[in-house]
Amino acid sequence: EVQLVESGGGLVQPGGSLRLACVISGFMLTSRDMYWVRQAPGKGLEWVAWIPHSGRGALAASVEGRFTISRDIAKNILYLNMHSLKSEDTAVYYCATDASGSDRGQGTQVSVSS
Repeated sequence: EVQLVESGGGLVQPGGSLRLACVISGFMLTSRDMYWVRQAPGKGLEWVAWIPHSGRGALAASVEGRFTISRDIAKNILYLNMHSLKSEDTAVYYCATDASGSDRGQGTQVSVSS
């Protein structure tokens, strides 16, 4: 059974940092492309970051230079490292096995506010 379990969200001030984690079970990270997507209040799902099964990935323009996507292959965990957070980053963040987020975990809330 495939399970994606996100954690690490919280309330942070503008300019702060958070690291989100997605613990994966049911398949190996190296076998699939993985994504982080987010959903801001009142908006649809937005692709944020992608890492292919083979390694290096890409980021959406809105987070380029502030976020990075990484993984711990031994632990089968996907990470989203977020820095210089802005109020517009406030959203529920999900890890997913596709860019549309149709197959995703339960999400973790990130709130950026002073």
